[in-house]
Amino acid sequence: MTVTTRVPGPAGLPLIGSLLDLKRDPLATYVAAHRDHGDVLRIQAGPPGLRAEIYLVCSPEGAQQVLATESSNFRKDNVFYGEIRASFGNGLLTAQDEDYLRQRRLVQPLFTRRRVDQYADAIGVEAESLAQRWAEAPEGTVDLAEEMSRFALRTVARILFGQDVEQAVETVHHAFPILGAFVRDRGFAPVRLPREWPLPGHRKALEAERALYAVCDGIIARRAAEGDAEERDGEDLLGLLAKARDEDGNQLDATELREQVLIFLLAGHETTATSLTFALHLLAKHPEQQRLAYQEAAELLAEGRRPTAADYAQLPYLTRVLKEAMRLYPAAPSVGRRAVESTVVGGVEIPAGADVLIAPYVTHRHPEHWDDPERFDPERFTPEREAARHRYAWFPFGGGPRACIGQHFSMLESVLALAVLLREFEITAVDTDVPLGQGITLEVRGPVRVKLTPRQ
Repeated sequence: MTVTTRVPGPAGLPLIGSLLDLKRDPLATYVAAHRDHGDVLRIQAGPPGLRAEIYLVCSPEGAQQVLATESSNFRKDNVFYGEIRASFGNGLLTAQDEDYLRQRRLVQPLFTRRRVDQYADAIGVEAESLAQRWAEAPEGTVDLAEEMSRFALRTVARILFGQDVEQAVETVHHAFPILGAFVRDRGFAPVRLPREWPLPGHRKALEAERALYAVCDGIIARRAAEGDAEERDGEDLLGLLAKARDEDGNQLDATELREQVLIFLLAGHETTATSLTFALHLLAKHPEQQRLAYQEAAELLAEGRRPTAADYAQLPYLTRVLKEAMRLYPAAPSVGRRAVESTVVGGVEIPAGADVLIAPYVTHRHPEHWDDPERFDPERFTPEREAARHRYAWFPFGGGPRACIGQHFSMLESVLALAVLLREFEITAVDTDVPLGQGITLEVRGPVRVKLTPRQ
């Protein structure tokens, strides 16, 4: 293999490189850079002396190398993870080394397929409640982005907190967008002023952070005062986390519990909400695919039956729709790492200490792996076609040892919710073009409205 240290990439503007492009539209910047400069390239952003260099890796082979085969050489030490850690705590998403291994050992048993399947009834309850609310929507029109965010938040909060769901939902719904925007803006800023400085944006973010911490700490403290979680009526995820022990008998303390809860709320509602929003948006624009999805859901869930975990395997077309939506609109459109030692990826030498970006949003559109990549086609995800593709041509849940622990939960929740909503409503797109942005997750920067027609 020929190795080069002269890395291609966009020139950008003379003094600030690609900084404005990244702030204005990072996803379009990544796609254009890949088109013009190949599978491994360098993007420079910021003024001299403060310039950041990002090595963008776009091929499935490169993604596998960074996330899996050489994962120990690529750490979560970049600016964005530092900002997430500062706002949301050091939970599974951001923890590293022994902290991460300890947390993973404690939490992994709570996300087995068997355990997650027990959450299906809570998913069904929230999906039915949403359908009832939609039946009374003014003028029969709803904004999918807003509706799916609330649905996914209510669902994960119900599973986390059980009877305490209402106490948490409004605070989280208000605080998370504020903190997400704060993290995004600091991540792209060439200079990051100390968080404790009393600037308006800093004060607003700190207030949101305090509100989040207070609601989680309050629920955790009340649970501790109530005694053994086994005596509660059912077991929510917070109770299970509080009881979790590793092989040495260690458990999470109150601060660690809060940090895990915050990360579960973040990862468990924003990502699923994004996937549901775009699955419904795409179906609303493609009547034939919607008809097929409706037929599958209506035949399985006849006479208003609530879905169960066993129904998930009986909804293969809806699963293909969801996977295709996640290909076009991955909730985590880019994933950052920092190289520990100099290494070669795709024939390009990446130096020690370099920021490396893996971009599912780009790889999911790679023309060597996806024909007509912008076209919505759920048939890309038949078992035969999936087996024929590179493992990392589609990786919305990441990969390697840091792959998302909640993958089955997200898929189960999304497919069952889609089945309930499509059984009840025909949907037609009002907004056909949706402006995108990127914060901690993929952002919708405008309404995603659909017209609802109740099924007869």
